[in-house]
Amino acid sequence: MPQPMIRNVRAITLTFALHALVLMAYPLSASEPAPNAKTLSCEALEEQTPTSVQHWLTMSLWASHCYSYQARAVAIDANEVRTLALSHRIQDGVRQQVVQYLDGPSMSIERHARVGHWGWTNAPDVETSVPAQWATHLSRIYTILLEDDKRVAGREAVKITFEPRDTDRYSHQWWLDVASGLVLKHVVRDTGGDILETFQVTQLQDPERFSGDVEIGRPGREPSVDWQVNWLPKGFQLQPGVSRALANGRAQKLYSDGLAAISVFVEPLSASSLSPGVHKLGVSAVAVERRQSSDADLQVVAIGEVPPQVLLRVARTVELIDKPSE
Repeated sequence: MPQPMIRNVRAITLTFALHALVLMAYPLSASEPAPNAKTLSCEALEEQTPTSVQHWLTMSLWASHCYSYQARAVAIDANEVRTLALSHRIQDGVRQQVVQYLDGPSMSIERHARVGHWGWTNAPDVETSVPAQWATHLSRIYTILLEDDKRVAGREAVKITFEPRDTDRYSHQWWLDVASGLVLKHVVRDTGGDILETFQVTQLQDPERFSGDVEIGRPGREPSVDWQVNWLPKGFQLQPGVSRALANGRAQKLYSDGLAAISVFVEPLSASSLSPGVHKLGVSAVAVERRQSSDADLQVVAIGEVPPQVLLRVARTVELIDKPSE
């Protein structure tokens, strides 16, 4: 696999590690506050004691927007063990999220997003909080089970298991910190039940809760591109805050079902392009197809933490179309 693509896929894999702890941290830049946006108070977490799996999921998404913290973690897959430093800060209504390798080649990922930019859904129901909608969305595509009395990194935890209702995605297990609702451990298993990747916090400094209100940000605009994806697994939705036109004729769209993500790129062929087919790199897979437009040969790349045959089906359904007028 060409080195530039290896770096791209490793960066995306590292982003998933950050996602596991801070939840839905896809936006690449701070979103703008929505007109007439309602605010959501982090005080909702104060002395909250969830009584059901839905309440725990709602609390975990609140926690990802309402706590600043520093942490150390390990990410383990079939190829390597990575030690990570994690940082999550809230300043002037903007979240800053950083994950950095502590061993091997130096690499870090940094994300900025306005507090309250939930990202996973394009049209939230104004009558229901976005965390509650997210939890409901997950229950439609996963069977969700709750276990009490767990312990991770010296902290009391509960365990949540997400079993997919189809074969188009992997199963996930989360261990949530009882005190804050933050994710302490995340295990991904394939369709046969074998562990693909484990992400685990080994040290979490006392999280500090944001004292103000959070404001829902604009989800962003879908990029104007000359291609479309004609099939996605059930429940996957476009993430406008990340989907964007790139330099040199390239474009990206990112989709999520609330847990897993699929990123699709279309770009001109080059010397570093991959051969068609499926490539594996740890828990992530890369599916590659070729297309020919009227003026260029193109490469379609689908990357994600879903079964390889699913990514290949997504890539094969990418269709070139006339670019929408601005």
